[in-house]
Amino acid sequence: MTKLLETVNHFVWGIPALLLILFVGIWLTIRIGAPQVTLFPRALRDFLHQFTRKRSEDPNQVSGYQALCTALAATVGTGNIIGVAGAISIGGPGAVFWMWVCAFLGMATKYAEATLSVRYHVRSRRGEWSGGPMYMMEYGLGKKWLAKVYCIFGVIAAFGVGNVTQIRAIIDSIDGAVKYLGIPSFAHLNLVVAAILALLLGIMLMGGAVGIGKVAQRLVPFAAAAYILLCVVFLVIRIRVLPQALYQIVAGAFTPQAVTGGMVGSFFQALRIGASRGVFTNEAGMGTAAIAHGGANVSHPARQGLMGIMEVFIDTIVICSLTALVILSSGISIDFGKDLGAYLTGQAFSAVYGGWVHIFLAAALCAFGVATVLGWGLYGARCAQYLFGDDFWEPFVLIQVVFVVLGGAMQTDCVWLLAETVNGLMAIPNLVTLICLTPELRRITDTFRFSQGSCAAKGGTYENIHQRKSLRTVPYAEISSPGGPGGKAGKEDLSPEYR
Repeated sequence: MTKLLETVNHFVWGIPALLLILFVGIWLTIRIGAPQVTLFPRALRDFLHQFTRKRSEDPNQVSGYQALCTALAATVGTGNIIGVAGAISIGGPGAVFWMWVCAFLGMATKYAEATLSVRYHVRSRRGEWSGGPMYMMEYGLGKKWLAKVYCIFGVIAAFGVGNVTQIRAIIDSIDGAVKYLGIPSFAHLNLVVAAILALLLGIMLMGGAVGIGKVAQRLVPFAAAAYILLCVVFLVIRIRVLPQALYQIVAGAFTPQAVTGGMVGSFFQALRIGASRGVFTNEAGMGTAAIAHGGANVSHPARQGLMGIMEVFIDTIVICSLTALVILSSGISIDFGKDLGAYLTGQAFSAVYGGWVHIFLAAALCAFGVATVLGWGLYGARCAQYLFGDDFWEPFVLIQVVFVVLGGAMQTDCVWLLAETVNGLMAIPNLVTLICLTPELRRITDTFRFSQGSCAAKGGTYENIHQRKSLRTVPYAEISSPGGPGGKAGKEDLSPEYR
């Protein structure tokens, strides 16, 4: 079974899939005027403004900043600590350069996902905004069957890559910390930890999208800031060798043999490993983060697109880069060609901080793991609601809690391969949707640029920017029910742009 899943996984995440993701990033960068460059100053200003304010104008709605934190909760995780180390040990230091390239293109992709998700979001019977690729497929393309396929994949992935595998990583990190401290363990420690996590996560997930957003806006910035501070202090101490580390990244991107002693033998290997790890860490192209961004209560769809740009910037350009620089400036010997993962990261930090840093890394992995389960809990719940109706939130959370407990007792190799494969299958319909809706995305972006982001109308929240429908946009959202098929959506149920 494992070999079959590995074969399917290698096919799904093979070169064609990676090329498709990169192509869409290039396509969107060209077609909508490089938003990751032209709109980045505005994105940074909006992010800093919302970070200092942190509150939604409506306490019963998810703010743009809370939606960003929820998306970051799912993307900033073990991949930022373990995945980067694996990329360096397998693909050489040059793999980091190609992670940067993927992140640059991914910022355009994530901008598109977040913007279109708000463009087509609808209000549920709970009063919350619901958005994501499934609504883009139904209301933008008129392909509800494709939206259902996407949601089926999303539910499966939420139980696997967004739950069981994360819980296993949390428990393994706790086990390592317990052994390091010399604390006596007992037979069912893993199940006890899993049960405690299940209780805490169940309570947080029952709070709905607003509750998850409130937890995420506290947990994610704190955990990320602590990890960033640890990395920055490390690099200040090792600042003399920092230029050499940067040289290894750039030189290794094109001549990996020169910086790995011939252990990484080709430019293509560095490119493949860097691109694949880059896609895994920021999830640009998967469409999953669009589910979080689509719940934002913002004044203009493109405003949330700015938060999509910042999501990839923080996740890959900042956190992943710091991890890579710590490893390359630590002075430890790297056994290239093997996936060293957490071991390499721990050894690198220990070179400056000593063995106690393993405790901090375990705490960081726990915080990031819990945040990932929360973020993916939202993604899975929204997909389940789309398939089975708004009332399926509580049943889905109960199933999630059961899988949290199972994560403490089962081996996750097959689960990880299955979830990773399904996660890759989610990318295909999402990327096709982004290409088809590019004309609408370009029109929204142009309107946002020309209006400086302020579209005040006569007595309304902002101008009806969708009066001039693009050829790719069909008016399904104006006649379909947000709560399910066959119903009529009232004026109050639709996003402000439909009113």
